[in-house]
Amino acid sequence: MKFKYFYAFFLIVGLIAPSKAQQKEAEADFKSVMNKYNAVGASVAVVKDGQIIYNHSFGLKDLEKKMPLNDNDIFRIASISKSFSATAIMQLVEAGKISLDDDFGDLVGFKIRNPKFPDQKITLKMALSHTSSLNDSQGYLNFDVLNPGKNPNWAKCYNDYAPGSKFDYCNLNFNLVGAIIEKQSGERFDNYIKKHVIKPLGLYAGYCVDSLDSTRFVNLYEYHDDTKTYTLSSSAYAPRRTEIADYVMGYSTPVFSPTGGMKISAHDLAKYMIMHMNYGTSNGIKIISKKSAKKMQTALTADEGYGLAIRTADHLIPGVKLKGHSGSAYGLHSTMFFNPKEKFGFVIITNGIDATYTDGFPDFSRAAINSLYQSFIK
Repeated sequence: MKFKYFYAFFLIVGLIAPSKAQQKEAEADFKSVMNKYNAVGASVAVVKDGQIIYNHSFGLKDLEKKMPLNDNDIFRIASISKSFSATAIMQLVEAGKISLDDDFGDLVGFKIRNPKFPDQKITLKMALSHTSSLNDSQGYLNFDVLNPGKNPNWAKCYNDYAPGSKFDYCNLNFNLVGAIIEKQSGERFDNYIKKHVIKPLGLYAGYCVDSLDSTRFVNLYEYHDDTKTYTLSSSAYAPRRTEIADYVMGYSTPVFSPTGGMKISAHDLAKYMIMHMNYGTSNGIKIISKKSAKKMQTALTADEGYGLAIRTADHLIPGVKLKGHSGSAYGLHSTMFFNPKEKFGFVIITNGIDATYTDGFPDFSRAAINSLYQSFIK
């Protein structure tokens, strides 16, 4: 009986797996996209019928050494990291430790109120959906920017509109969210994510640089349009050992960058994506409830289509509605978008491109996702 199910599984996978001819044609098309945008390297993973059917890496991991990129290499994926933080928050909500309607400042441990609207509560839900009225004008790498005793310009951290009324993408929101995870769980942020998300899904990933094999880190490159050259980013994988040695729970959290510090391969990010595609469960492992997953994917801002660190995008592939997130930092551009109803999705991570944008999204990433869609899904 076990053999029958084992055979049936491989029969199903075989039916959806692309042929070698299809892969060859797809790779030629994808390489043309890379050439058009001067991409250094890119790792991709394609999911169809809830299974990873294609995983491949193109170009270089190290431009100076001409070292090729491979599927096991890991990238700092920037803002897709926010979805990991939001997933952890939903776990704590399900455990009854917090509510999305709780006062954000009460959860963080110090007052967070827009001085222009002092009587209006800023909620955790507002922070997760970038409608808190907070902004990054004073930075987001530490919490002192919000402290009147340490930053005379603290009031500039707040916009001129009421909390909950408008969308403004803000990294500070999610570094503060990381502090809440620590305060409510009693676990250091990176350890919580590792224990409750990464390990259950069988991923090789993490926020702490020293917990990972540094030889697998992909170099990230900033493109300079004036000289048509790249420069290596030296800070993307900074270990921050001194700060970690003096770590204060609920205060030092930005050291791990809950807003953008996850390191992971395209393949393992696709495995994580499948969990959200399946509304919180993957391979029988439940990370969050279906209700929580759907709440994350439900847009709270009409114009931006942003939910709780998962946004709706109907402009990436003509006529196709997708859910997911993107990221951009240090020259890297990451893309994770999926269709939860039709069970397909894409992960695309590049470590350097000639970055032009349309509607706030890199033209390379749009061309790349359309290339993969035409080759493997349509």
